[in-house]
Amino acid sequence: MSPPERSAPGARSPGPFDVLVLGSGVAGLSAAIRLAGTSGPERLHVGVLTKGELSQSATRWAQGGVAAVLDGDEDSTDLHLADTLAAGAGLCDEDAVRVLVDEGPGRVHELIALGAEFDREASGDLSLAREGGHSHPRVVHAGGAATGAEVERALVEATRRTSDAVLERWFALELVVEDGRCAGVLAQPPTGDPVVVRASHVVLATGGAGQLFSVTTNPAEATGDGVAMALRAGVAVADIEFVQFHPTALHHPAMPRPLLSEALRGHGALLRDADGQRFVNELAPRDVVSRAMAAQMSIQGVDHLWLDATALERFPQRFPTIAASLFAIGLDPATDWLPIAPAAHHLSGGVLTDLFGATTLPGLWAAGESACTGVHGANRLASNSLLEGMVFGARAAERIAAGCGGPEPSGAMRAVAANTNDAEAISGRVIATTSTRGSNNIESEPGIDLEKARDRLQRAMTLGAGVVRSADSLDEARARVDEVADHVGSAGAGAQSGELVNLIVLARALLASARAREESRGAHTRLEFPATEAAWRCRLVHAAVRGAPGAVAR
Repeated sequence: MSPPERSAPGARSPGPFDVLVLGSGVAGLSAAIRLAGTSGPERLHVGVLTKGELSQSATRWAQGGVAAVLDGDEDSTDLHLADTLAAGAGLCDEDAVRVLVDEGPGRVHELIALGAEFDREASGDLSLAREGGHSHPRVVHAGGAATGAEVERALVEATRRTSDAVLERWFALELVVEDGRCAGVLAQPPTGDPVVVRASHVVLATGGAGQLFSVTTNPAEATGDGVAMALRAGVAVADIEFVQFHPTALHHPAMPRPLLSEALRGHGALLRDADGQRFVNELAPRDVVSRAMAAQMSIQGVDHLWLDATALERFPQRFPTIAASLFAIGLDPATDWLPIAPAAHHLSGGVLTDLFGATTLPGLWAAGESACTGVHGANRLASNSLLEGMVFGARAAERIAAGCGGPEPSGAMRAVAANTNDAEAISGRVIATTSTRGSNNIESEPGIDLEKARDRLQRAMTLGAGVVRSADSLDEARARVDEVADHVGSAGAGAQSGELVNLIVLARALLASARAREESRGAHTRLEFPATEAAWRCRLVHAAVRGAPGAVAR
């Protein structure tokens, strides 16, 4: 096979493609590899478009492992399902979770067949760890805490072998909509003017939005681009008020914040307050631990707490990536308690999909952190995210290859499906979609300092929509975000300005959802409404009139 096409400065618009995958993380590359594997006269022409290099995705930052019940394990998929439902606080779609736990083991074995190397015991068996919220050790890791890097390495190598075109450093600006279906994207190449990249199907796999917050474990690229494009195009988006904060991010000026993996607590590391006392079950779900930490920091008037890993044996050998980062800043986990504080980590909601990744816009598919499959509900179970990307990226690919183009009333999509009589389906409430201020291709004010504007937005979101929220804090955050928007307008075609516009769009939608949900559930905590209420067991859905400013209509 000839090598993939590469984007060239000043080149004509690439494509058209049968399928264009946006993003190069685990979900997008899982879909691309499967689609490129079609053969015969029906072989699909597949392109991958990413705003950085192919290997530059949030996946490679993932320290947590992959949760799956593998062959010969004493564990069961029923227990994995139960743990996921418990963490999701009543908002998981059980059918979607069943798909995840049943198909996940096969996807892990496929990844191993692609060359991914996971940690093994001396016997040769895969080494399994237990993480927060899991009732049984079922999490596989690579390099102790370098799982994402190993998963990404294997997928990138396979993608370079199989995909027809890899468009690196291209920035997707808007979805192109023709006759009620997605027909490609308007994208900014590395040089030159924006061009339309046409495709019969577009797979959104653009990752999360940790850059909404000033303290995050996510890389700088995690700006919610796919979800923002979907919002502007009127595609249904749900559950975005549920932002998971990882409790054990290293309290250090580095950004993204170095992550002290859940696996450390799974192996016995302890959480201690400013007085050195334990105050929470270290293996509770992440939302529980983060809330407990926020409360304890408030009571003691401190900005961080401690992770005590001094009792863990062979730390440098078991967790070489974490050990290297700690040694680099002068910390020795064998003797030092490690300073920690919660940091924005994972967006549990996203573009609403059915069980096969189809969205409310025919021809548009979503998978991974940019999707709302219903798997995570109100709070993601540790190490389910890489698995979700593998499973639902593959399912979208299979559905596209089968010739399907639109959604069915299954999974989380039932929240907006008409005439569903399924008593188990979680209903949806459509809330007013906030203004997107037009498309992502209008000039901003001349001389605007985009970096400072982004910092102001992030600080406002951290203060007002962090681990604990209130009506006042959310309203204040919205006022500050609006001030940023008033100065920025809608940015020009460059990636930096486009990212800021996307953050503004997503911040407004997230704040609207958080303001509307008058209860505490999972990763969403409201001071005025501390209880979880049965009346709020629903999905809050943003859905605008398609064709509004932001979708490139043809």
